[in-house]
Amino acid sequence: MNIKSAAANELHLTGKFTSAIEYARHLHIERRKGSGIPYMAHLLGVAALVMGEAGHELFPVTEDMVVAALLHDAVEDHGGTPRLHDIEANFGANVARMVAGLSDTFSEDSSHKESWLDRKQSYLHRLRDEPADVRLISAADKLNNARAMLEDYRVIGPEVWKRFKRGRGDQLWYFDELVKVFRSFGESRIVDELERVVAELRRMSNSEPS
Repeated sequence: MNIKSAAANELHLTGKFTSAIEYARHLHIERRKGSGIPYMAHLLGVAALVMGEAGHELFPVTEDMVVAALLHDAVEDHGGTPRLHDIEANFGANVARMVAGLSDTFSEDSSHKESWLDRKQSYLHRLRDEPADVRLISAADKLNNARAMLEDYRVIGPEVWKRFKRGRGDQLWYFDELVKVFRSFGESRIVDELERVVAELRRMSNSEPS
């Protein structure tokens, strides 16, 4: 990338970014599954991965993408479609578009979502038609999740699967299917790392009964 194109692709953060952090902080007061870690650690981790791709993608990484990364679970976990409308009112249609593309349910009641398999299959199907910005944020989200699983597996072993609605086989299946979709669009540093982390998680847990 030459100097001129690099300058054109520079990522600039404004008050919109800090407003999104505050919005997410007030919304996500929960902890990550089975841990005492604030959920914000995940959201900030995904946003950091997205920011880290500035200058490494064929398209600009924008502040709206970073904001969408911070808010990517808001619709799934805190209010469904009405929450999406609120995000649009506060952060604009472009952020809302990306958050919608990153959501696997639009149910207002997070305790009454569609079945796990239905949500994941539907998400995989939709992901194939999502634009590059949504796919990048999605890959960053899945990488952050996979890294957390691997780190926890190193500490507590198979007990980690009990934190989720589905166990080892389904979790690894979902990661594999996501990688296939991401790979169909070409090379990506984040997808490379996701594939490596999932392979290590599979290797470490291979001795478990199927």
